[in-house]
Amino acid sequence: MLVFKTKKELTEHVSALPKTNRLALVPTMGALHKGHVSLVEQAIAENETVVVSIFVNPTQFNNKEDLEKYPQTLQADLDLLSATSENIIIFAPSAEEVYDKNVKAKIYDFEGLDQVMEGAFREDHFNGVGTIVEALLLLVKPDRAYFGEKDFQQLQIIRKLVEQQQIPVEIIGCPIVREPSGLAMSSRNERLSPELRQKASFIYSTLLAAKEKFGTKSASYVVDWVKKEFDQHEDLELEYIEITDVNTLRPITIKNKNLKYRAFIAVYAGGVRLIDNIAL
Repeated sequence: MLVFKTKKELTEHVSALPKTNRLALVPTMGALHKGHVSLVEQAIAENETVVVSIFVNPTQFNNKEDLEKYPQTLQADLDLLSATSENIIIFAPSAEEVYDKNVKAKIYDFEGLDQVMEGAFREDHFNGVGTIVEALLLLVKPDRAYFGEKDFQQLQIIRKLVEQQQIPVEIIGCPIVREPSGLAMSSRNERLSPELRQKASFIYSTLLAAKEKFGTKSASYVVDWVKKEFDQHEDLELEYIEITDVNTLRPITIKNKNLKYRAFIAVYAGGVRLIDNIAL
């Protein structure tokens, strides 16, 4: 398994690969778990060469404390990836290497996709995401890039970014991987106590119930029902619940049988912020 820490080393290696090789990129922020491994495994199955980036991107954190608490476990990440495949190429740069000493996000117009849900609660978050993803795509020049649907809003924004910047890459969305309890796998789960981790499974069970209710009830009814459910749960604090059009990510009022919808949720469990979503 090759590990590169500079852009020069990575591009020299990638540019020397056979032109017939299909090249994949799996961007991560490290603290890897089975959800990340599932992305890597799919990329390996569908391409000859896979680059996995491990980089905690400072420009997508609007909360300095959240950045400082984000787990950085490079050696454990390398061990996990090595156990998955010895043929993976790792790119693990420093912030200075990525940003050339100018650690600042670009400003994008994502046509409103970034103004709702996560964007409404995390100012400039998606400008930071767009900046690092664009930089990695232009550096690696992959045929395909793989992202998890747990961050479905991010996935749609990256698709918009690629369209706007005319970057020739196929963006692949991969299913959410869950713990046995149903809790969506996340690096943040490691910050939960065992008791809270189990209680946080309430998030997914509530989403499943909301999906069932959405079959016969209005969106506003389902949203109100979810809010009442969390009002009764003393260990979990609901930040938002939204039911949106999959393409625009705008909250809906009236259902249209020709459109696809998704429910999005953000919850605090003991000060740890967790997100999840489900197709309706």
